[in-house]
Amino acid sequence: MEDAVQPSHAGLVEKVANYLREHIVMDHFQPGQRLPERTLADELQVSRTPLREALKILATEGLVIISPHRGAVVADVSAADIKEKAYVLSVLEQAAAELTCANASDDDIAELQALHYEMKACFLRRDRQNYFRLNQEIHNRIVALSGNSTLIDMHANLSRQLYRVRYLSNQKNEKWATAMEEHEAIMAALEARDPERVGRELRNHLGKTWVKYANGDPIE
Repeated sequence: MEDAVQPSHAGLVEKVANYLREHIVMDHFQPGQRLPERTLADELQVSRTPLREALKILATEGLVIISPHRGAVVADVSAADIKEKAYVLSVLEQAAAELTCANASDDDIAELQALHYEMKACFLRRDRQNYFRLNQEIHNRIVALSGNSTLIDMHANLSRQLYRVRYLSNQKNEKWATAMEEHEAIMAALEARDPERVGRELRNHLGKTWVKYANGDPIE
């Protein structure tokens, strides 16, 4: 957490929140685990004030639960809750993709295609870590290109809540090739500027993903 230039208070809070979020997502902090303020403050070399503010941010994202008696605890979200959130996420992404077909420039679509090719290269190399990172970047970029700020904010909030589940499932996905084919279909629909088709392909991809999760199968 050391920097050559001392960050502002807001910047420090954001940095602490990012650190904790990443460790929760990567399962370094597991569901039900307490996050002791004194230990974390010492480890991160910060006072308790920015740490508490960072924990409040994670609580609004559904990653942490703060109670008067136990303090901050990593949230343990049920499969039913994840299914509900994921359904809403798929609806948001479908709407965003349809708007992107109308609003994105040719350069925007070309940049998305470039990210897709990078992701496909990771798939061919069996590089799951970077594949997952690019996968999320593509989904987020499609939403950003919608130009709808309310939709973008709602999607970002839900994505943070579901990121941990998708990250962990990506590490054991046994139907990776199918997911890659579905992404090819999404990109083809975007290039064709076909809003109905791209919405259908995205809902198909995300819908199948979360049905698999509900059945205990890995997520693409």
